[in-house]
Amino acid sequence: MTGDGNPFIDRRPTSHERLTGMPWDASYHDGPAPWDIGRAQPAIVRLASIGGFTGAVLDVGCGSGENALHLASLGLSVLGVDVAETALVLAREKADDRGLAVDFAVADAFELERVGRMFETVLDCGLFHTFDDDERRGYVASLASVTEHQGTLYVLCFSDDGPETGPHPVSRDELRAAFDSGTGWNIDTIEPDRILTRFHDDDDDGAPAWLATITRI
Repeated sequence: MTGDGNPFIDRRPTSHERLTGMPWDASYHDGPAPWDIGRAQPAIVRLASIGGFTGAVLDVGCGSGENALHLASLGLSVLGVDVAETALVLAREKADDRGLAVDFAVADAFELERVGRMFETVLDCGLFHTFDDDERRGYVASLASVTEHQGTLYVLCFSDDGPETGPHPVSRDELRAAFDSGTGWNIDTIEPDRILTRFHDDDDDGAPAWLATITRI
């Protein structure tokens, strides 16, 4: 049994869940989660506008689905996965309301091979930075298990560079250490960007972030 009450996957609570004392699903029980801004992240919209997503797309830690839904609206085949079942219920309701064909499924980010599919493009928007060093090793291997060779992984995570950093900020060196040739990856670029949250005003540009473009080798 998981901390989110799902009998089909058995997982240990993540470091973030142990720190907060709450399962991920609880973030969606009393209104939108802090990271659920009601639309796709601008960085993801921008990537999509220049053709950054191709083939079958996996959105890991998709939450209530805004990024996945945006990509599906462009005609892409998208699977969004999360351990928070409440978030997935919301995502499916949005897909129905918008007339979009998107698959959403419960899955453990550390055992993505159980999805049984491979993907040309994989998106991690705001998940990597929630894991500690020990968890990152397993997570990176899990991502590799579902990413086609020469496929692309995008990681948008809180950055340690700049004022008003978000929780769990990550350094460039931490990204490079996690995604190297020894783990089956090559980092193409790590660029400064922003992540919007519900803690920021509508006219705010959010918290500092890294947008990493990474190739599966």
